[in-house]
Amino acid sequence: MRFIILSSLLFSLTACSTFQEKDTNSQYFTLLHTNDNHGRFWHNEQGEYGMAARKTLIDQLRAEAKAQGHAVLLLSGGDINTGIPESDLQHAEPDFKGMSLIGYDAMAIGNHEFDNPLSVLDQQQKWSNFPFLSANIIDKETGKARYQGYKIFDKNGLKIAVIGLTTTDTAKIGNPQYIGGLDFKDPTQVTANLAPTLKAQYQPDITIAVTHMGHYVDANFGINAPGDVTMARNLPKGTLDIIVGGHSQEPVCMSSANVADKSFAPGKDCKPDQQNGTWIMQAHEWGKYVGKAEFKLENGQLTLLNYELIPVNLYTTNKQGNKQLAGDYIEPDKTVHDVLAVYQKKGAAQIAGKIGSVDAKLEGDRSKARYEQVNLARVIIAAQMQSVGADFGLISGGGIRDSIQAGDVSYKDILKVHPFKNRITYIDITGKELFDYLSVVTSFPPDSGAYLQYHKLSFSRQDGQLNDVKINGKALDMDKIYRMSINSYNASGGDGYPTLTNRQGFVSTDDTDAQALKRFFEENSPLTAADYAPE
Repeated sequence: MRFIILSSLLFSLTACSTFQEKDTNSQYFTLLHTNDNHGRFWHNEQGEYGMAARKTLIDQLRAEAKAQGHAVLLLSGGDINTGIPESDLQHAEPDFKGMSLIGYDAMAIGNHEFDNPLSVLDQQQKWSNFPFLSANIIDKETGKARYQGYKIFDKNGLKIAVIGLTTTDTAKIGNPQYIGGLDFKDPTQVTANLAPTLKAQYQPDITIAVTHMGHYVDANFGINAPGDVTMARNLPKGTLDIIVGGHSQEPVCMSSANVADKSFAPGKDCKPDQQNGTWIMQAHEWGKYVGKAEFKLENGQLTLLNYELIPVNLYTTNKQGNKQLAGDYIEPDKTVHDVLAVYQKKGAAQIAGKIGSVDAKLEGDRSKARYEQVNLARVIIAAQMQSVGADFGLISGGGIRDSIQAGDVSYKDILKVHPFKNRITYIDITGKELFDYLSVVTSFPPDSGAYLQYHKLSFSRQDGQLNDVKINGKALDMDKIYRMSINSYNASGGDGYPTLTNRQGFVSTDDTDAQALKRFFEENSPLTAADYAPE
């Protein structure tokens, strides 16, 4: 049998079929969803996920649902761009063309869709046969929505309204060089205004928001912009039936009201969040899962019958310490595989070959670089300092996108760490001006992309005040001129850093972060990871 399906899925579909035969007055709806693809059009080295296997699974789920008389919709919570060099070097063309072959109905525009000039995003829309949606991104010059805000679908007798929304944090974490002409409006207010208009004009049976805003348990969004939970709570009940999300890159599985199920693992049960009558769903990241929700609509009442996060060839570790598939193997679709293989080969050819080595892991995982000082940050900053002759340097933790494993290092490894093509910049700044700048950037808390990583700098903070600043182990001299290295993203105000680009003493070079790091490995290998351990 070409298409393989989990036994639990087969059971749920069989049960649903039996129920439907007895309830012919009801309508049924299957919602499929993914989010935060981040360049993973191809499977990883272990054969996990990848769009070809995703196509097989989604074809199977779609066929089974239609056979049961369900309307079917496939949505993405956005962030298709940025993460894997083979994709990044081709502006995610394989990813968008792969999604078109899979048959996505619509996607939310994510903040990483703005990692390139707007002309690239416009080209990506041309490559795709489905709409990119965001109702809250406004063109400052015209005062009108820059992108399509919603789409009305007619699916098997059901009319479904889908509204796209993008996190307002994009104004802070998006590339300032590309988004200066855009305004990111409050998603809650935009939805509060738009949803009643759509209901009056189209009378949809179901209203969905496909968002890239993040799911924060019990609305604890911290330094981040408010996400899906806050919006659901603040909208009038009944405004939205479902939110399909992204951005926080997590499986939204709840053990009880406002309590996340931290024991969730591939193949286990998952109950989505529900706030103010609105179901909230998210399928982790990278196409690791396909989310599948089955609903019954009867007398205007939408009821969730079943929900699953179905793993796409994911491996887990058993009690004996051995890796095993979390379910049956899903055979990749040959057509999609063959189309994407051309892009994979082209991308791989550009990044092949050893450029250096390191004796132990250089830590850059998201769960570390946004919470604590890591050795990879020091290597990165050392490379940038060397590029511009700086006394010290800093970057935001969110700019580190991957770790570098022990052993040989390739250009691909470098580009996985640095996919953004940021330029190396520096500023010659007085000690007094530097103290004021550091007072801001040292205040950013952990669990945010803005969290400060630094090298050849030390300080303390007490009662919200900056103290004991030292550069290269020496106390800060308020009258001395220091040279600080920083990438163009943070220098332009990215992640909420104070803007430096309009200040005297600022210089932007033509060297990129990836080029500087590549050159550092070439000139200093083999690297000893312990030499860059945080103090």
